[in-house]
Amino acid sequence: MGDLGRGIIDWNSDGKILTAEQKRFYQQNGYLVIRNCVSEADIDRYYDRFKYIVHADKSEFPYVSVMRDITLSNTQVVKDVNQVTKIQTWQDDEVLFDYCKTPLIVDILKDLIGTPQSNLVAMHTVLINKPLDTGAMSSRHPMHQDLQYFPFRPADFICTAWTAMQTVNRDNGCLTFVPGTHKGPLLPHVHPDWQANNKAYHGIRDFDPSTPRVHVEMEKGDTVFFHPLIHHGSGANKTDGFRRAISCHYANDDLCYYSDERNETQDSVDKDLMEIFERKLKNLGIELDMEDLDYSITFKIRSRPVNGTKSNL
Repeated sequence: MGDLGRGIIDWNSDGKILTAEQKRFYQQNGYLVIRNCVSEADIDRYYDRFKYIVHADKSEFPYVSVMRDITLSNTQVVKDVNQVTKIQTWQDDEVLFDYCKTPLIVDILKDLIGTPQSNLVAMHTVLINKPLDTGAMSSRHPMHQDLQYFPFRPADFICTAWTAMQTVNRDNGCLTFVPGTHKGPLLPHVHPDWQANNKAYHGIRDFDPSTPRVHVEMEKGDTVFFHPLIHHGSGANKTDGFRRAISCHYANDDLCYYSDERNETQDSVDKDLMEIFERKLKNLGIELDMEDLDYSITFKIRSRPVNGTKSNL
């Protein structure tokens, strides 16, 4: 990986928001938790919007992906938030996109992957409604690296903001991280050999489950920022309710670019996600020859600037 920030970031000086100590913690560990980052009122507004989208006619939000857990695949589809595990690609919805533009989040990101003048782009958006586990442990997310899903680089100038929409702890499946692993390479990923495994849930191949990790427990409004190479995942939700969070993956548009740098297992995740993309297009009445399309098209279509302009991505 080399030097995180590649000389662009001064890790020994205070940023606009973060102290030098906080910046160095991120540099060394690959993640950083900021408490009370998003207001309760905004989070409640995003949850209300989530419920509205779930119950709305598909034609009102044609590009939003509404996803259900694999254990519900054989049940009757109803418009019920209790059947939806996440909604994603909602970057064109102005209510939810307000989250991506949260001034404090944007300024923190500039401290971590750019400068006060940097142009940031939202590359992928998701609101997670982790369900109570039915016993198949499908609500787990295996330990993985987000860069496995991204056709753009450099990794040092990509960062995720993930905000708890309620109390998040080990009981309902908080995020877990292996500090410092962002300094290593992108590892091969595979579908976990689990009883129930949701599509596109890939995990690091041969990951040692005894590896020490940090369980990041959070309260409503707390936000964790993390590097796309850090090993992370989440446990099963063992409570009677749902575990909700809202998240956006960002890139520094001044420094990032689409790349064909691949590892041996990224073709598998590309295939999964292109199948989802093709299904979405067909639902919209759009027929395309997918053989002629590169996976990066899925990001080129949905990436949206959160400040400034978009040029590279």
